[in-house]
Amino acid sequence: MGPAEAGRMGGEATSENHDKEFYQEIGKKGGEATSESHGEEFYEEIGKKGGEATSESHGEEFYEEIGRKGGNAPHENNDDNQ
Repeated sequence: MGPAEAGRMGGEATSENHDKEFYQEIGKKGGEATSESHGEEFYEEIGKKGGEATSESHGEEFYEEIGRKGGNAPHENNDDNQ
């Protein structure tokens, strides 16, 4: 058994023993730890890299479609903004 298979099996076993709240809590703790150890520049850099990667892998049509979907989406606080 290789590392990928062992990791998959371990992940499946863990998911059988824990609920959604468990994963939310460890995600929150990880996010808090990361934000404490990295500054604003860190987040700017990873955002820039992510944006560049997305623009390289998606064409103009992708951005037109997500813009159209966003423009057509109902807004939660629509009554508050009028």
